[in-house]
Amino acid sequence: MRIVRTSLLLAAALLATVPAHGKDRNKDASSHEFAFVGNSADDDGEARLKRVLKETSEKSLAFVVLTGIKGDKENCGDRLYQKRRDLIDGARRPVIVSLAGSDWTGCRNSAGRTNAIERLNRLRELLYGEPASLGEDKLPVSRLSSSPRFRSYAENAHWQVGKVLYATVNLPAENNHYLPAAGRNSEYEDRTVANRFWLNRLFAIARNEKAEALVLFAEGDVKPLQQEEAKGLRGLLRREPAVQDGFEEMRKQIQARAARFKGKVLLVDSGALKGKRPVITWKGNLGQLSVGEKAVEVKVSSEKGAVFEVGDAKR
Repeated sequence: MRIVRTSLLLAAALLATVPAHGKDRNKDASSHEFAFVGNSADDDGEARLKRVLKETSEKSLAFVVLTGIKGDKENCGDRLYQKRRDLIDGARRPVIVSLAGSDWTGCRNSAGRTNAIERLNRLRELLYGEPASLGEDKLPVSRLSSSPRFRSYAENAHWQVGKVLYATVNLPAENNHYLPAAGRNSEYEDRTVANRFWLNRLFAIARNEKAEALVLFAEGDVKPLQQEEAKGLRGLLRREPAVQDGFEEMRKQIQARAARFKGKVLLVDSGALKGKRPVITWKGNLGQLSVGEKAVEVKVSSEKGAVFEVGDAKR
């Protein structure tokens, strides 16, 4: 009896860490605004992070999605990771970190050998240990790690604001961390299986919730609007690329699922700008917003179908 009572108390304490008003407020919001911060190769990631968090804290935003916590040339040590986590925790708005390749894929140990997977797991422990966003104003989220088969993939999270379902997917730049080496590409292959399951779940949730839109955040440019070449004679004669497209499977799955979804599907990423400023490009109900290294604010209205409006971009 004492064990049961203790378990109930622990469960109540865990739920108390996520403010109930956040969920109620966001569930009923027919219009809202969020910010998306693209990944930067800036050597001084700390200064940029402080600036971004200060600017977003002064605005009325439902949440902020931050792509990556450090630059390529910054070290991968626990001390830096923890310091960035502490900075983000001080933000006034809910902050969701969408991992970038610069956070883990290029990390090496003191012997010069890759320790990318070890660093990725450390980031998962540090940034995604709770069913909520970072920042002072907590936003409840659901994580892929709640599925027993995919307990490692806590970085993939979803949440809902109004009639729009939002989610992060770990798809790093630099070809989705596909390594053209001999043997099994284990990290890439295992994560692809997890992401495939995750996308299927997201579209199922969006359908069941009658969501007006599904918005996916990632670092890498999946090129969701790219048309696959026909498999006729021209396809047979086409020379195979030197390196496999690490995003191909995810792109095909998103396109197929979007074609059967009644609402809009928008991918937001840190891919290179398609013009002078970030804009959403649509093809049917499937859209893409690439921001490069910029930070953008997006206004969302879902009263009569989801409408997305991109504000002025900032460095």
